[in-house]
Amino acid sequence: MKGFQSIKCWIFDLDNTLYSGKTKVFEQVDKKMSKYISEKLKVSIDEAKKIQKNYFHEYNTTLNGMIKNHKIDADEFLEFVHDIDIDFLKKDFKLAEELKKLDGKKIIFTNGSRKHALNVTKRIGIDEYFDDIFDIVDSEFIPKPAMQPYNKLVKKHKIDPNLCVFVEDIARNLKPAYEMGMKTVWIENDEPWASKFSDSNFVSYKTNNLSEFLKKINLEKAA
Repeated sequence: MKGFQSIKCWIFDLDNTLYSGKTKVFEQVDKKMSKYISEKLKVSIDEAKKIQKNYFHEYNTTLNGMIKNHKIDADEFLEFVHDIDIDFLKKDFKLAEELKKLDGKKIIFTNGSRKHALNVTKRIGIDEYFDDIFDIVDSEFIPKPAMQPYNKLVKKHKIDPNLCVFVEDIARNLKPAYEMGMKTVWIENDEPWASKFSDSNFVSYKTNNLSEFLKKINLEKAA
């Protein structure tokens, strides 16, 4: 896996990236969002789901749409939708081993909350390998793929984008990172909204196994 020798910073999305989308963790968050909207706007669950999806596609996160159109309490929303059961998640020893070996700063960059990221990473046993979590609060509730949070992240950590890798399951979120000079890695999946643009030039690499991908990089750097 050539071309990674000079990398100083590794940036990872959280949901469906640091753990498999097949675990359906985010499906629980999705259902909680529908419930929140249904209760807050006093509409049926079906109507809430429509609003949720419309906001996601128009504003990049459901939360962003709810803030703009209904002036909701963002902290209340985040607390409610991330109150889920993740006890079934298993420790990921392979990923932990490769993250531990990876040279450089490691950051989680998520449109979710810091608390959710901590809960998940602790559960799968990788929390100790990250230097920071840059969440939706850090980005002032402006979600990926808007350029502002990427700029804020780079500024906060004083990092050179040309020495960074960004790993994501939603292909369109890789575009700003690529335009800044980062290498980009798409986690392959079949979700239509996540795989759209996956064949674009701003996707540098693709993998369906993050642990194996990082293992190849670590072996190359050790050689």
